[in-house]
Amino acid sequence: MNRENKRRQYEKGYYKTHACKDTFNCKVCGRQVFPAEDGSKHRNHCPNCLSSLHVDIEPGDRESDCGGIMEAVAVWVRKGGEWAIIHRCRRCGELVSNRVASDDNPMKLMSIAMKPLCEPPFPLEHIEEMVSLMGGEGSMKK
Repeated sequence: MNRENKRRQYEKGYYKTHACKDTFNCKVCGRQVFPAEDGSKHRNHCPNCLSSLHVDIEPGDRESDCGGIMEAVAVWVRKGGEWAIIHRCRRCGELVSNRVASDDNPMKLMSIAMKPLCEPPFPLEHIEEMVSLMGGEGSMKK
């Protein structure tokens, strides 16, 4: 049974109050994903590639008709230091925040976190010029 069809079998809001104990195969990397053993009641993304499916409007409701691939595009830190992943639907563009699970791929999480520093929205060659324009010395020590 796949998780896209569960909304047809259970009453509305079932997964808001019941833990999801089913396994699924990731639509992106193909790995089999098992229920979370880390204190979370709902496994909503693949721990290997961090991708998910757009099946919910509200967490656990299985009411979304989109069904698109949810791609991990960013991470952020919640109050208290817990990390969360920002997923963006490739089909409709909706953004959703999901808690990081204890078995999530740490290298994938770090690569997403470092992306803004590795690919800034301006050319790195112009940093000295920008610092100078802001009133700084304008020279970078090598």
